[in-house]
Parts: sequence; C-alpha cells; structure tokens
Amino acid sequence: MSAEEVLVCGAGITSFARTEDDGRQLAVRAVRSALADAGLPWSRVRAAYGGSDAAGNADTLVSELGLTGVPFINVRNGCATGGSALVSAVGAIRSGAADVALAVGFDKHPRGAFDPRPADWGLDEAYGRDGLMVTTQFFAMKIQRYMHDHGISARTLALVAEKAYANGVRNPHAWRRKPVDADEILASGMVNDPLTRYMFCSPGQGAVALILCNRAVADELEGIPVALRAAVVRTRRFGSFEVFSPWAPPGTPTSVSADAARLAFEEAGLGPGDIDVCQLQDTESGAEVMHMAECGFCEHGEQERLLPSGATAIGGALPVNTDGGCIANGEPIGASGLRQVHEIVQQLRGRAGERQVPGEPSTGFTHVYGAPGVSACTVLTR
Repeated sequence: MSAEEVLVCGAGITSFARTEDDGRQLAVRAVRSALADAGLPWSRVRAAYGGSDAAGNADTLVSELGLTGVPFINVRNGCATGGSALVSAVGAIRSGAADVALAVGFDKHPRGAFDPRPADWGLDEAYGRDGLMVTTQFFAMKIQRYMHDHGISARTLALVAEKAYANGVRNPHAWRRKPVDADEILASGMVNDPLTRYMFCSPGQGAVALILCNRAVADELEGIPVALRAAVVRTRRFGSFEVFSPWAPPGTPTSVSADAARLAFEEAGLGPGDIDVCQLQDTESGAEVMHMAECGFCEHGEQERLLPSGATAIGGALPVNTDGGCIANGEPIGASGLRQVHEIVQQLRGRAGERQVPGEPSTGFTHVYGAPGVSACTVLTR
C-alpha cells in the first residue's frame, strides 16, 4: 500500500511582535486562522501535534478549540519542536491514520537571554558555572573557525543581518520592522567576536499552525494546496560541534544540518538546484552563512561572493529568509520551524505581499537547527 500524499491546505500565523497575550492565546488564534484558511471546522481534524518550550502544553488548547476527543500529542524538541510536530502530523496522513491533521508551534519567552539549566542537557553544574551554557559564545566559536577556514569576512555577516531587517520591513508579522544598514550592524557593539549585537535574534513570542490533509480532502477544498514532499528531523552524529557540547575531535566536524537536508532532498526526489526560495536557521548571521553550504546551496566560502551580489535577496537567484528570518522575527522556540514553512507556503501560493519572490516560485525548502545538535528540514512544491 503506497503512502498518502501530504498537502498543506491551511496556514495560520500570529504577529511575532511583543504583546500582552500569552502563548496559548497566540496558539489558539493561529489554529483558528489555519482552519479558516483551509475552510474546515475544528471538528474535522483527526489528529493534532504541537508544542512549545516555555508557554504550556499544546493539548490544553482543546479547552478553547473544542472538546471533540481528537488525539492531541504534546511535542517538545528544542528548536525542532515545530518541525517535530510537523513530522508527526505528516506520518499520520501518510499512514492513513488521519485525513486531516494539525501541527502547531507556539511560545512566549521572558525578556532577556535564554537561561538553560545544565542538568536538563545532561551536563554538570560546573559547565554552566564556567560560562559554557552561554549560546553566544558557542555561535561565535563556530563562525570564527568557519571564517578562518573559508575566507568569510565580518562584513558578509553584517550583510546577512542587513537583508534580514530589510525583509522584516516588508513582513507585517515581523517583530523588527526597521531597516538597519551593514555599517550600523558592524558598529552595534561586540557580543562575542565576531558577532555584534544586531547580528543576533532575540527570544520572542509567536504562534504558527498548519492544517495538513490527503489528496482526497484537498480536492474537495477551494484553497490552493501546497505539497509537502519531505519533512525530516535528525540528531547529531559523532564528531559534530554543537550547542552545549562545544568540543570536537580532530578533523572536519560532521553536520546534522547537512544530514537532515540531504535526507529531505532524497525523500522529495529533488536537489538544492531545484529550489526557488528557502528558509535557513539564522539564530545569528553566521548561522545563515554556514547553513547555505551545509544544506547544499553553495560551496563553502562561496557565500563571500554570493551575499554581496544580492543572490540571496528577494529578487536574487536564491532568496533566503524572505520574511526576515529569526533576526527580524525573533525566536519563539516552538514556533520558528513552522514559521519557516508558513512563509514558503505563502510564497508558493503567491500570497507573500510586498516580500513576494518574482517569477512564480514553485519549490521551497526550510531548515532549522538547535541544541543539542538537532535539525529539521522540509521540501515543498506547488
């Protein structure tokens, strides 16, 4: 028996700007928006998966959405929470266990930096006491090595952030909606060399929901479905250099992002050269630079030429993070991965407004990376 085709038939998103709403309120709003977009009632959902890192249990959303008895599974998997919820919903459709499924991710983090506890990651308290739980240090160490090995300049890092803020201006849901030029970004104050203040995203808030269905249901709906050709999650292999595990054996580190991207492309039957628009994790500017190559969109070091040329801008050869990415939207952990998929769905539908990629894009890719070495990727087509 062949697997069912999986389509996104509804997509909902809230503003990612700071508001007084709590995370669950945002999630309910996103789910209702996705249902309205699909043209389906809540009672039609046959399976639901969702989660957050800091804003509560997703299954409690039924108190507001409706007590229909739907199986609702809580998911918590760090930065891959949204991607993991999506993979679960995809499995329900592909297996025939459900013909309509929900994936929802949401969060609302306190102001200030993330404050992970070493014990939650299997680490001794001394690890945190010595400052090794500070994520800005990890990202700086990783990009320092990459810049040394592949000839990437600090100005190229600034150009990534400049593009993010420019795209955020065009996105009504973004948190940061003011342009910032590369010179100001470089002068914004060093956090951990070479990363300055305006090169980082910030913990934030937001919610995204996707309604998935099989082909039979999609054919009955009036909207524009988008095919979800692949959705995968992978964890690190030996030899990787990861958040909260900042060491690596000699030689070139392995990459969980490269592993997840490769598998997603294999599952979809496509390659990086087939993609018209993509979303790459940009916890800070260096992440986007590295993930361009790790996901197969360029050779290592080629970013130094591609970014100044405008290749990754909305009108470029490979638009990246057209909604402003994490830098402009902030990072609500449970929602970020699904925000990426929401953006690709809107791009492939031709509904991205001022940030719409020209030329009617028909293929998209998303990638998220997080602690302690986990990555989720998707491939979508129109």
